[in-house]
Formats: sequence, C-alpha cells, structure tokens
Amino acid sequence: MTTTRSLGRRMFEACNFIFLLLISFLCLMPIIHILAISFSSGAAAAAGKVALWPVDFTTAAYENVFGKPEYLRAFSVSVQRVILGTSLSMLLMIITAYPLSKDPRQFRLRTFYAWLFVFTILFSGGLIPSYLTVKSLGLIDTLWALVLPTAIPVFNVILLLNFYRNLPKELEESSRIDGAGYFTTLWKIYVPLSLPALATTGLFTIVGHWNSWFDGMLYMNHTENYPLQTFLQTVIIKMDFRFIKAENAELMLKLSDRTSRAAQIFVAAFPILIVYPFLQRFFIKGIVMGSVKE
Repeated sequence: MTTTRSLGRRMFEACNFIFLLLISFLCLMPIIHILAISFSSGAAAAAGKVALWPVDFTTAAYENVFGKPEYLRAFSVSVQRVILGTSLSMLLMIITAYPLSKDPRQFRLRTFYAWLFVFTILFSGGLIPSYLTVKSLGLIDTLWALVLPTAIPVFNVILLLNFYRNLPKELEESSRIDGAGYFTTLWKIYVPLSLPALATTGLFTIVGHWNSWFDGMLYMNHTENYPLQTFLQTVIIKMDFRFIKAENAELMLKLSDRTSRAAQIFVAAFPILIVYPFLQRFFIKGIVMGSVKE
C-alpha cells in the first residue's frame, strides 16, 4: 500500500532535514577549526587568519607531534589502558550483571547486592581513601592504577542487567533442559543476544578511559607514565614548555603554540572519532532496552 505525502509533510521533512544538518555542522565546526589550525602555518594561526580551511598549508605541527617521544609514549600508555581497561571492564560487567538480572527466587541475595552496587553511585569513598588504597596495594606509577579503580562501572552494569532481564526467560529454561549450565547459558545465549547493550557499554568504557586525565595526574609520580590526556593537560593547560621542542630551527619557524596544540588535540581525538561510527548504530537500542524493565 502506497501513501501520498502532503505538501505540508514534505515541507516539514525538508525543514527538519535542514535543521538537523545545521546542528550537525555546528557540532563539527570546532573539530574542523582545530584541524584547519593544525595544518596552517604558525604565523597564520597566531594572526587569527584560520577559520575552517588551512592557511599556508603545512604538516610541520604533525611532524613535531610525532617526533616527540614524550607524546608517543603517552599515546602508547592510553592505548594500553583502553585495551586492558575495556577488556577487564567488559568481562566483569558481564559476569556481574548476569546474576543480578535473576529473580530473587533464583538468587536469594540479588536485591541486597544490587543495592550495594547502587550505593557506590550515591556515595563515594573520597579522593584521599582512594589514593591511600591504590598506594597500599603498590599500584602507584603502574598501568593498573588507571584500570582497577574503575574496573566495574556501576551505571553500565545496571544497563546490562536490565537488558538481560528483558530477554525471554524461555531461552534460559530451554538451555537448562538441554543440560547447559549457567556459564554456558551466559556465553552462548545471553552474550550474543546482548550485542547492542555490550556495544553501548563498551563505547562508554572506551571513551571514559581515553578521556580520563585526573587519575593519571593523581596516581603517576613520573611524567613518562602519564596517559595521553594527562600529558595534554600538562602541556596545554599548564603550559609546561619542557615538552614543546622542535627538532630544528626550520621546523620551529613553521610552528606556533596554537598549531602544535591543535595537532596534539586532533590526534588525541581521532581514535574516538574512528570508533564511534561503528558502534553508533547500537547506541540508541542499547540505551533504551537497557534502561527500562517492563
């Protein structure tokens, strides 16, 4: 059956499309501006001539960035943190959310443990106890100090357990009849069916680890152990010029603080810009299905 759209409907859709296009452009403008500055000469950037297109195109800022061992080391620490932290968090979230999604008749202390996790959202132990705990475990200046304190994000656990509770109970009952245990049911049935929720919580975890900077400054005593965002905070916010060095005089002439900062910011944001489009199609579905229990 075909329906004919009225003129008013077509005008509304056109206006809606233009409005969303403008909103999207406004969201992209800061990134485009930073990218344009990073490819511009230092003189043009310092003079404020750069808007959305490079002026006096040059790659000197990126040559400087990728020539910095400090920046590459910080980038490597962040990549290791994201891989290790996301893998550990996803594993712990899955095995935590699964039992908490059960009926109290199946898991007697389910409600108690669920509220115990919710309590950690409402009340934090505080900065000093957290630091003393990490220090007492001997994790200062190690990658584990950036991973273990946030290994189980409770908000993501709640999304995932609600997603599990929305799955038909008959699936688990049929697997139990066929002789499958709880772990087999979890990994063979629940995990494959929960890909939207896993993609959503995984994206939250990746972005959280990649963007975090304060814990690096808190738990790392040596700058060579800084993750990328902590390194950028040191260079860009505090203006620590120890890290801003050009390899030669010719390269220095093409650079300015603005172009160097812009290049570092864009390189730091680029991995998330690449990952997000692949997970975005799961995002809304994972949030909606994991937020409400019917």
